[in-house]
Amino acid sequence: QVQLVESGGGLVQPGGSLRLSCVASGSIFSTMGWYRQAPGKQRVLVADVTTAGTSNYADSVKGRFTISRDIAKNTLWLQMNSLQPEDTAVYYCYAVRWRDGLNYWGKGTLVTVSS
Repeated sequence: QVQLVESGGGLVQPGGSLRLSCVASGSIFSTMGWYRQAPGKQRVLVADVTTAGTSNYADSVKGRFTISRDIAKNTLWLQMNSLQPEDTAVYYCYAVRWRDGLNYWGKGTLVTVSS
């Protein structure tokens, strides 16, 4: 059974940092990444990374967020620096199962940026 469990969300002041983690289990995954959904808005891609290490970022987070992963441990991280109120959202981890390309999602972790 595939499971993705996120952690690391919380309340942070503008300009602060947080590090999100996602531990995946139950299969082997190719691309893994993070989406976010702000209140009243659609879920959008934040960043993803392939098994080859190629990463992709939304323009809004380039230069501030860094995605990384440990393939052997099926663990994904998102280092978020210089956080701004517009980064407030529920952040979801996702993973693409290698053998059939199905997407799996975690339940999300809330990040609130506020003074």
